[in-house]
Amino acid sequence: MTETTSPPPERTGLLIWMILSQILTVLSLIPWLLMAGLSVMAFDQGSTPEAWTFVIAVWSYPILPIILVIAAWIAYARRRNHSAAVLSGLSFAPPLLCIAFIWASNAIWFAQNGGLDAFKP
Repeated sequence: MTETTSPPPERTGLLIWMILSQILTVLSLIPWLLMAGLSVMAFDQGSTPEAWTFVIAVWSYPILPIILVIAAWIAYARRRNHSAAVLSGLSFAPPLLCIAFIWASNAIWFAQNGGLDAFKP
């Protein structure tokens, strides 16, 4: 008997998604460079635990995308397509979540304080 094996499914779309998401991840590092440079100003008032916590949190940001990108490529190599797509997408999610949080907190503040009327003299 001969077994007919079907060819593996095309993964071109996944490959394009992974490359695009990793380009977005690299682009998210551009604002991080500015934030990383400015974060050391937390020490202007002296060396406090809060300043150290803030600086360490900002400077450790690139670790998460690097780990997720490596895990995504490992999943891609093992043909775990869904995991590769999710991990690759999560690699640029932190900046998007931060922007969404800032936008939501601004919207809530404006809703509670009368919008732009709060700025009228």
